[in-house]
Amino acid sequence: MSNQNQLALVKKDTVDVVADKVKTFQEQGELHFPANYSPENAMKSAWLKMQEVKDKSGNPVLETCSRDSVANALLNMVVQGLNPSKNQGYFIAYGKTLTFQRSYFGTMAVTKRVTGAKSIDANVIYEGDEVDYEMKNGRVQNLEHKQKFGNINKENIIGAYCMIDLGDGDVYTELMTMDEIRQAWSQSQMWGKGQQKEKEGSTHDNFKQEMAKKTVINRACKKFINSSDDGSLVINHFNQTDEAVEEAQLEQELEQNANSEIIDIEYNEAPQNDQQEDQSEDEAIYDAVDQQEEQATDTDGPGF
Repeated sequence: MSNQNQLALVKKDTVDVVADKVKTFQEQGELHFPANYSPENAMKSAWLKMQEVKDKSGNPVLETCSRDSVANALLNMVVQGLNPSKNQGYFIAYGKTLTFQRSYFGTMAVTKRVTGAKSIDANVIYEGDEVDYEMKNGRVQNLEHKQKFGNINKENIIGAYCMIDLGDGDVYTELMTMDEIRQAWSQSQMWGKGQQKEKEGSTHDNFKQEMAKKTVINRACKKFINSSDDGSLVINHFNQTDEAVEEAQLEQELEQNANSEIIDIEYNEAPQNDQQEDQSEDEAIYDAVDQQEEQATDTDGPGF
């Protein structure tokens, strides 16, 4: 069978099936997209992106990954109203399972859509900055941050915060210390066993400010969304996206270790999925560039 014919069959079993399912959700009133979002265009962009994605062995994921996982990854993306052409997410293969992973731009987009947030802003706190806030009912409120220009140094970051403005003076604030941020980073496959801080020259070191903001934004959005009582289709798929990634990672690890002898040794670097590392670093670079462009063109954007 020619490659074109094989792709046509995969498309019929995935893109067309998902398109019909999304249409059914819309007809039943379970799913409503923003006026400026076209699920058809988003799926076309995703289909083009997926044809470029390869697994760890360098094989096209549309040839190696199960069609069910391709369809599920596509469905999770569309229901959340995201588009990979806007750097709102990307596709990564774990073994024979294709997953869709949101970028932090995607997480912000879903949060704004679900909560009606006016803006989502983040900033880092440097040693010597003045920070004051109140704790009311277990929530950070009335945070004030005074920063001196001379304090700005990526080696002196002591924390970061994200503020979700819901309008009418209602602001949700998430505050993290640098230790908490590094604890989140330590879950990455790029973080070595026993590693205490970011390695010189790594993504977390070169883009420390941006990565710290990204981490606190993700935590703020996820905690805020999951604190609501909304059991909508969008929120269900928001959580399913993360769960699918974790399950795929576990399945891949079990498969890799199934026939391997376990040897207890010390090592400096954690085993890495080469494609995932490259994709994560690319995302960090794209996010940093996009962030600068948004600063210059969109005063209502993320604001950092």
